[in-house]
Order: sequence, then structure tokens, then C-alpha cells
Amino acid sequence: MCVNGQLLSSPTSAKYFTISIKQKTLVVPTSISTLIYPLSHLQQNAVHTQVLALTMAACFHPKPTINGEDDSVILFSTSSSPQGSTSPSSSSYHSPPPSLSSHHHSRTSHKLTVRNLSYTIHLKGSIPDSFFHLAQKPKPVEVLKSVSFVARSSEIVAILGPSGTGKSSLLRIISGRVNDKDFDPCSISIDDHLMMRSPDQLRKICGFVAQEDNLLPLLTVRETLIFSAKFRLKEMSSKEKEERVECLMQELGLLHVADSFVGDEENRGISGGERKRVSIGVDMIHDPLILLLDEPTSGLDSSSALQVIELLASMAKARGRTVLLSIHQPSYRILRYISKFLLLSRGSVVHNGSLELLEENIQRLGFQIPTQLNALEFAMEIMPALEASTPKLAVVKDKDSYESYPQVWSDEECNRIQQRDHDDDDERMGNFWFFSNLLEIMFLCSRFWKIIYRTKQLFLARTMQAIVGGLGLASVYVKVRKDEEGVAERLGLFAFSLSFLLSSTVEALPIYLQERRVLMKEASRGAYKISSYMIANTIVFMPFLFAVSILFAVPVYWIVGLNPSISAFAFFTFVVWLIILMASSLVLFLSAISPDFISGNSLICTVLGSFFLFSGYFIPKDNIPKYWLFMYYVSLYRYPLDTLLTNEYWSLRNECFSWRLGNMCILSGNDVLKSRGLEKDTRWINVGIMFGFFLFYRVLCWIILARKASTTTI
Repeated sequence: MCVNGQLLSSPTSAKYFTISIKQKTLVVPTSISTLIYPLSHLQQNAVHTQVLALTMAACFHPKPTINGEDDSVILFSTSSSPQGSTSPSSSSYHSPPPSLSSHHHSRTSHKLTVRNLSYTIHLKGSIPDSFFHLAQKPKPVEVLKSVSFVARSSEIVAILGPSGTGKSSLLRIISGRVNDKDFDPCSISIDDHLMMRSPDQLRKICGFVAQEDNLLPLLTVRETLIFSAKFRLKEMSSKEKEERVECLMQELGLLHVADSFVGDEENRGISGGERKRVSIGVDMIHDPLILLLDEPTSGLDSSSALQVIELLASMAKARGRTVLLSIHQPSYRILRYISKFLLLSRGSVVHNGSLELLEENIQRLGFQIPTQLNALEFAMEIMPALEASTPKLAVVKDKDSYESYPQVWSDEECNRIQQRDHDDDDERMGNFWFFSNLLEIMFLCSRFWKIIYRTKQLFLARTMQAIVGGLGLASVYVKVRKDEEGVAERLGLFAFSLSFLLSSTVEALPIYLQERRVLMKEASRGAYKISSYMIANTIVFMPFLFAVSILFAVPVYWIVGLNPSISAFAFFTFVVWLIILMASSLVLFLSAISPDFISGNSLICTVLGSFFLFSGYFIPKDNIPKYWLFMYYVSLYRYPLDTLLTNEYWSLRNECFSWRLGNMCILSGNDVLKSRGLEKDTRWINVGIMFGFFLFYRVLCWIILARKASTTTI
């Protein structure tokens, strides 16, 4: 049991455990299921809901009071209860105790109103259409047509309808996951206050659980919720965040898997139903007024689906939360937990109200619901008839279906209020931007370290690749001679090392692609900024890649027998590090623009191959066609190759590597440098250019990800 943000336990042999809330004491049986076993299923659910109501009131309100009294409150006692308790009558199970009823309304009652919401998609013409019908434009598709309904606190509103009727689109619009140009600020209101600012306002107010579980598989359940709390609850202390997470795991029934990895298709973890509950917890951690879920039961077996719906019903009642979800043909057991049904057909509302009202409407049309079907299943079969008769049946309304809509606002009023809200936002800008960003970067760095350490294919692959690659390459060029052939071998060594190092970062592509969906989801919800993510990624990967560069540089440099100067070796290691950093930034950038692994891998190979071709190693600069000359200057191979050659031969400019008869030097270190056009020591200039490439690709990645996060619908 979770109270005041703390998880309390008792010995399994005890019949009761005591809950202390400030100066209050609650005595609850250790086994609720044993106590309520003789009751019906609905009565059992009622008892569980009352206990959960008290629990959640304590979890989300640290200092609750019970009925304003200081006396102890005794709940659910039996004949073997502690001294002083009394045995309740059987009727006690049918109505909630007063102490718990007050907590059902501990949060102010809220109302979500949607009025005349329409949504149209303007499709782009395909290539054949645009070729044969240049004068014609594709017709816009009306996804939603004047959808109106009201959802209140402690209610579950289910959105149903055939595939393609706009269920997911409706949820995404209500949650603010649409472009500004597609958002009608006068169609959605909360407590009769219009959402005037932008879709971002709704994103902060509403919790949205997408159909896909976008979670990091190598984090445990507790870590996933802890990091979500750190990002979304910055005003809380660390202890309060941990207590909130413990309470939430208690509420979600995840305590038994708290230290298990979330997992995915490749990494074994928790079950599908548990993963769905973790997704719900991530978007509930900040205690949103409204929770929207896109098909939360899809992909789950009937038992897991029922558990999810039971959980949502308990949360709605315990916290006074409004829950909207889309669902396909719910079972009879699930129907009991849903307060209201919104039935859509081709974007229009054909029913808005209770299940009983739907049954009345079906009977009024002259249909008889078969015994083997529930009203919703039968409604799907007679959808054309329902749709055609909607105007006639509109006079028979559920009492909460269309009442108390906000007034219709004129365009001038909308613009005036919208401008006022923007001004209010500017006034509320605080002075803690830097401190907030610093916290985000710290939390992201901590999460990155955990993921890198646990990603064995990245951690071990990069480490072993550096060691094996370095030793293998060194074994081919053992003690290269200082003659004309040795000069050619050194050039080949540097060129191959560059190719090896730049291509060695490709294995990070699937990891970046996997993180991208989580990044888009978290950034679009305001958990952290894309800039914080990029800075944290850079901070964490720089020391890791530096260690990789040392593992590669040491065997190559000393076994091959390159310039024996310590300063030359240190600079060689530094350049190897910069090469890996450039490659990492390039892969990060290409992962941001690639839709999947196959496309990303092909794009990386194409780009690296082009850079290598125009590096000056295969084709001298003077022989490159003018229209391809720009590739020579943007090649990631050119600058490190010139830097490595300069580092090797600059201090050996006067040393001779090839003699002609008569003791005449025909190839000196200076000649080697001149053959590459390196008449000046440009090492540090090249270092600056390489560091610029490193920053340039990361800035490009930041711009692309920020753009995608602002338009994402995840």
C-alpha cells in the first residue's frame, strides 16, 4: 500500500496493516481479496476502487486530511480485527465509506468540451496523377466532420467505429498533436476555457499514450518512470519524485517487475500488458487532467486487455481524471467500465452517450439486438442505418452529451484571446532557463551512460573493433622501413585507417534510430529540449570514443614504428579521436534523416564512399573535374589524411628516405609533404576544420530533430 508517497508493507502472516497519514491511522486487511471473496465481481471492484482512491489521494496529495478530523479511521475490519474496531454490515460494501468518498473529489471536477471539430487532409498528388492530370488537384479528405461531445471527470469515454473513421485523428487533435495550421483553437475547451494558445498548450495538459510502446528496452521499469519523473517534475525534490514513482508503480500493479528490463523484440523483458502499463505510467507521472489512449488494448490478450481497462477505470474514479480511449469491439466485461461511448462513422458522430441509450436507439429503428452480440457489436453491423437516422435520433440525448457547450466565438474574439495568451506566456518566462537545461543535461547524461553500458553490441563491439582492428592492422605493417617503399606503405596505412575508423561507427545507426522515436515522444511532450539531448549525447560519447581511439592508436603507432616522438604519438591519438567524433556526428545526422536502418545504412555507405573517392588519395586535386571539386573540400577524409602525413613527416623534413648512387638524396620528408601540397604546417588548421565538421553535423542533426519534434504526432 502506498501512502504519503511511501510504500508500506507488512508481514504476510499479519491480518491487517496500518496506514498512517499525518496523524491519521487506517487499518486495512493484508489480503483484500480474501476479505471480499464472498462478494460479487462488481462488489469486489468497488472495494478495490475505494482502497485505490485513498491510496492515490495520499500519493498525489502529500498532506491529506480525512473528514477534517484527528480521530483514527478504521476500514474493512472483521471479527478478528484489532481491538476497538467494529464489524461492518454487508451494506458497507455497496457504498463507499465517507472517508473515502471525500477523496473521490479531492481534485476539482473538470470538463472537456469538443464542439464542431472538423479535420481535413489535403493530399499530395502521386506521380502518375500529377503527370496525366496536371490541371487537377487531389480532392481534400474530410477525416472528421463537426464532431461534438463532452467528457467529464471520473469518466471513461470510448471512441469506436470502423477502421478509417478518424478515431486516432480525433485523439491526436485533442492531445495537441497536429500542426498549428490544422488546429482550430475555438473547437476545444476545458472548463469552458478555450485552448487559444497553440497545440502545445494541450500537449502539456493532456497525457497521450500512443498505440506503440515507445520505451527504452534497456532501462528497468523503475528507471523508466524515475527518468520520466525527473524530466516532467522538475519542481519536486529527488525524494518526492521517488515516492511518486513508487506510488505510481503500486497503482499500475508493476511493483513485482520494478527492477526488470522493459525489453523489446530482441531483448527479453516484461510482458506486453505490463509494457502497456509502463507506457501509461510514463504519461501519467505528471498527473494530467486528461488522459488519452490510442487503442490501449491492441495486441493484448483478453485478460491483459481487461486489466488495462480496469486500471484506467480505477484511476479515473480515484483521481477524478477524464479518460478518453479508442478501442475496437470491446468485450462484454470491458463495457462495464466505460461511462460513455462516442461512435463514429466516416468522420461523423452517430452515437454519443451511454450503452443503454444506444440500445434504445437501435430498438427505435426497429432492430432487435441478437443475444450473442452486445449493442456495440450490432451497431457496427447496422452502421449505415444508424448514420442515416442520426438526425432523427438526435432529439434523444444523454443528459451530459451536449449540454453546457461554451459560446461560439467570433474570429475577432479568437484572435484577441490568442494574442492575450501569447502575452501571458511572455510574462511568465522565468529566469531559470539555464538551470533547467543543466538539470536536463545531467539526467540525460545519466541515462545515456546506463544505455551505453548495457548495450553490449555497442559497448563490446566498439571496444573489440578498436583492439582487433588496431592489432590486425599493425600486424600487416610491422616495423615499416624508412625507404621509398615504406613511404608508400605509410600512406596506405593512413588511408586504410581512415576508412576503417570512419566506417566503424555505422553499428550505432540502429541504436540512434531506436532512440529517435523515444526522443520524439519525450521532446514533443516538453520533457526536455532537443538541444539538451544533443549536448548530453556529446558529453557522454566523447570520453567513450576517446577510450576507443586510445585502444586503436597504441598498437598501430608503436608496432608499425611511426614517428617515435611522444608529442607526435599524442597528436596521432588526438587526430584518431577527432576522426571518430566526426564519423559519430555524421552517423547521428544521417540517422535523423533516414526513415529506417536499410535506408540509413545505404546512405552512410554512399556518403563515405564519395568522401573517400574525392579525398585526393585516388585522384589528385588537379585531376578532379571542376564540377566535383567541391567534394574535395567537404571530404571528411582529406583533412585527417593531410594531418596524419604532416604529423609523421614534418619533424623529419630533412631526413632522407631514398638514396641514389653517389649519396644523392632523391626522397626526403620534405619531398613527401610537397607531393601532397603540404608545404606549410597546417595541422592545427585541419584540426579546427575537423572539429568544425564535428559541430556542423550535430547542429544539422539538432535542427532536423527539433523540426520533427515540433510536428510529430507520437
